[in-house]
Amino acid sequence: MPYVMVQIPKTPAHSSSTARSVPTSADVARLAGVSRATVSYVLNNTSAVRISEPTRRRVQEAAEELGYVPHAAARSLRAGHSRMVLMPAPSFPVGPLYSQFISELQWALGRLDYTVVQYGSVGLHGDEAARAWAELRPVAVLVPGAGHLSPQGVTVLKRSGARAVVTLGAESVDGAHALLMDHETVGHCAAGHLFDRGRRRIGAVAPRENGLESFALPRLEGVRRALRGTDATVTELPLAYEEESAARLAARWPALDLDAVFAYNDEYAMLLMRALQDAGVRIPEDVALIGADDLMLGRLLRPRLSTVHIELPSGRDLAELVDRAVRDPGAAPETHKVLGATVIHRDSS
Repeated sequence: MPYVMVQIPKTPAHSSSTARSVPTSADVARLAGVSRATVSYVLNNTSAVRISEPTRRRVQEAAEELGYVPHAAARSLRAGHSRMVLMPAPSFPVGPLYSQFISELQWALGRLDYTVVQYGSVGLHGDEAARAWAELRPVAVLVPGAGHLSPQGVTVLKRSGARAVVTLGAESVDGAHALLMDHETVGHCAAGHLFDRGRRRIGAVAPRENGLESFALPRLEGVRRALRGTDATVTELPLAYEEESAARLAARWPALDLDAVFAYNDEYAMLLMRALQDAGVRIPEDVALIGADDLMLGRLLRPRLSTVHIELPSGRDLAELVDRAVRDPGAAPETHKVLGATVIHRDSS
């Protein structure tokens, strides 16, 4: 078997003596001319003790000069719990709207002195995933999609020290706080708009990507609910987020005989719009089209894309919910119904 010889350079004899040791709070205290307790009060943002601004600034400058940062594990031991908020990575493709919400939430939790850690739990589901999360001993866990967590999983997390477990999805889980996202409303708004515009043969895009079912199925049901009892028909349109898939759907458009489409969201709407226009279908003359999420790109298209504007919960409000639960872990779980939806009518419908 062939092999490669690698020559490893010798370590200089003086390297161990020149290596810098890890700075400690005692080092910061000596440099700043204060006690270690004062260093702890300043760097941990303790509000119970009043520290003068010159002293606070001196401690911060000393810590920066030495490259010192507080030890999270030691701080957790003193407080009796960590300040880590664990967010399992979502199993669905993340769009711009969700990314913006997560960024706002992370900023708001940081302002409350929590550290947000995203956990990649690919291949882990249900209670197995909850046990993996519990190993990190977070003070709170925010779970995107309640289907990934059972009441037993909530119990596992709480027994490991999690003071707050919050789910974001269509259903609540016993023992956990819940932000209920009513995606049926999105489909209901879109279908009602198309019906009011005089359209009666309405298609509804059903994404074929794994992980989107928890959003797509309620939106499709919202379309059906809005048109139930009317003279309108609903045709489900499976579509993968690929140009080839959209082109195949556009090629059989004459046989479908549709005069309107709710395309699940703006990204799928833009994909389908391009394919239909390439196939000679006029929008909105032949087919009215509406998406959801109100992305900036939709406003730049021609025709400009009609959409359903979605109001996600405020990241600041969710951060405050987490903080309340951490401070009072024995309080009854809170359930809030969120996700407002309003139609923005533009040129495509």
